[in-house]
Formats: sequence, structure tokens, C-alpha cells
Amino acid sequence: MKLEYYFLYILSFVIIFSCSAEDDDSGTTTPPVTQQPTTTPTPQVPTPGKSSLSAPENNEVCYEGEEVDAINSEVTFSWDASTDTDSYDLVITNQETNQSQIESGITSTSKVVTLATDISYSWKIVSKANDTNDTTESDTWQFYLAGDGQENYAPFPATILSPLSGAAVDSNNGSITLSWEGNDPDELDNLTYTVYFDEIDGLQVPFEEESSETSLEISVESGNTYYWRVKTTDGKSSSFTLVYSFFVN
Repeated sequence: MKLEYYFLYILSFVIIFSCSAEDDDSGTTTPPVTQQPTTTPTPQVPTPGKSSLSAPENNEVCYEGEEVDAINSEVTFSWDASTDTDSYDLVITNQETNQSQIESGITSTSKVVTLATDISYSWKIVSKANDTNDTTESDTWQFYLAGDGQENYAPFPATILSPLSGAAVDSNNGSITLSWEGNDPDELDNLTYTVYFDEIDGLQVPFEEESSETSLEISVESGNTYYWRVKTTDGKSSSFTLVYSFFVN
């Protein structure tokens, strides 16, 4: 009998303790666990690679192409595929007028274009990818598209060496040296150069008349912007560079 009372006593204690514990928990609210959203990193799109040019070759002096008529020929441009590239733009510049035409969205590594003959051209390839605005330009090559019976070819525009356009330069005791190099399809022609140099637009009266020198030392002032270009003449025909500008520190 005492044993039964003992078990009843223990059972009552357990029930009371359990109820007390439930009463204590009733006043406490456990906040729900918020699941943080999983962020997927955006994949990095690589910049297109640089294409290597193949044809027409650089400084090719008598590229004939496929004749279309008396004044036009088809030119086949070709280049090597570049990495991470979906398409190409072919940029062709008439070096007499400095006007460019762009053949865009090319998905192969060659393009046939009809061009006027008896003119020198420069060309380059711009590599593009679909998922990025980044582009990469190739080197720029030039060639002369010969016409039927052409006996004399206009010289290529001079290649500017220094200062490059947009450069900020330091003078040497108030002077700097302009430098360039010439190239002519007719290798035996004697080239002369006329330098246009001013603080307006590089199109004013010549700073120095024809000379066979490929450099010129000129006086400049700190804080000024200057413009210049070079005219190349072979005695029969001429060509001009673009206008270049530079700032003197």
C-alpha cells in the first residue's frame, strides 16, 4: 500500500512539472528562421582576342583584285580567327579621302568587297562577342589597289611616329621634334614632305614646304594644344595623313 502511494506521489510530481514547463513556454515566441536567397554569380565574359591579318598584305604596292569594270575591282580580305569572338567588323579606309566603310557582322574570316581602283586603302578587323561590349582591334595594314594600265601610284600617307595623337609631351628647352616615315608603291620615286602645323586645326598654311627630311624640330609653349599633319608627294601624286593633336605639359 505504501508502495502504491509512493508511485502516485512520483506520478503527480511529473505531471505538475510538465504542466509548469508548458506554461513557461507559452509566453516565449521563437522567431522563424529566414532563408537567405542564394545568389548565383554572373559569369565573366572574356574580351575577344586580337585577330591577325592575312591579305591583302601590308604595304602591298600592286594588288589587282578581280576586275569588275574599268574603275572597280573586287578585293578579298582575309584574317585569322581570334579567340572568344562571335563576329568581326571589317573597317576599310580610303586614304585619299579618309572616308571609311564598315562591313559588320561577319561570322567567317574573309570578306569580298568591291572598291575603286587606283587608290590606296588601309584596313583592320574589330573582333566582337555577343555578351560583352568589349572589342579588340587588329593592327592596321595598307595596300594600293592598282587599276588597268596604271603607271604611277600615289604614295601611301606618311606614318606618324611622334608625337602620337592625343599625347601630352614635355618640351626640350621650348621645342619638340615631329617625326614620321614615308612609303611609296613606286620604290624609285623620291618622296618629299610638307608639314602643316598650327594651334587651330592642322589645316592652315604649311609650316614648312616640301623637304625630304622625315623629322622637324619646332618651337612650342607649355599649356598649348597643337595640331599637325603631313603631305607626302612623289612629284606626280600626293597623300595626306589625318590631323594629329598633342598637348605640351
